Amino acid sequence: MENIISLENVEFSYPADPDSNEPAKLILKDVSLDIKKGEFVAVLGHNGSGKSTAAKHMNAILVPDKGKVYADGIDTSDENRIFDIRRHVGMVFQNPDNQIVATIVEEDVAFALENMGVEPKEMRQRVDEALKSVGMYEYREHAPHQLSGGQKQRIAIAGIIAMRPDCIVLDEPTAMLDPKGRSEVLKTIRRLNKDYGITIVLITHYMDEAAQADRIVVMDSGKVVMDGVPKDIFSEVELMKSLGLDVPQVTELMYELGKNGFKTDTHIINEEECTEALLKLLK
Repeated sequence: MENIISLENVEFSYPADPDSNEPAKLILKDVSLDIKKGEFVAVLGHNGSGKSTAAKHMNAILVPDKGKVYADGIDTSDENRIFDIRRHVGMVFQNPDNQIVATIVEEDVAFALENMGVEPKEMRQRVDEALKSVGMYEYREHAPHQLSGGQKQRIAIAGIIAMRPDCIVLDEPTAMLDPKGRSEVLKTIRRLNKDYGITIVLITHYMDEAAQADRIVVMDSGKVVMDGVPKDIFSEVELMKSLGLDVPQVTELMYELGKNGFKTDTHIINEEECTEALLKLLK
């Protein structure tokens, strides 16, 4: 399957603080990562692991000091192709208020399209389709500031969808939301991936969100240290804990039962599998 994003031996440092004697700190250290078209990839790592910095390289918000990043085959260091890159790879940030610029929902979703010079008739179609895809069409004439956090985040996602990207990178999009808002946004993300074939890269610190991905990449100290399917990643309970990360609660339960002499499987990552396993133990 063709790659939509490729990081090749990427190194990156933020500039040193001129008021400090501290040298620039290397944030990404020889990171190589391929993401294929149509994948749903979750990226995990504790604060300072480099996961958000890596995400910002995927649509040329940042460019590497060393190595190469390609978005749909385009070198992200090519300043003449920034517009093309961001049409292929859109980005959604943690705080939706930072991405909402208009006073009416449908105008906000249309904002990028206006800048792209999309014809009014096509713009109307794209805005309606984007709002329907995130379940917010009925709110098209509302003021964004009157919406809940989860609804605002879905509007921000709709604004990216209207540009018809091949890939959406979401940097902790549910971190500021309550459980209902988190559920709404994750449901939207999954539908975009499964129904529309949009590649999803989800930066998150919620293990239950990562468990729903096709693949998990774990970063630590600026490097990729684990890469695999959720069941295999989360089964490494002790390794995950050593990296400062949790595992889904049901996996933790299986792990603790195993430590206490019960025959259990730490590859269990959802409640249905956990219920079945517990019923077998009780028989």
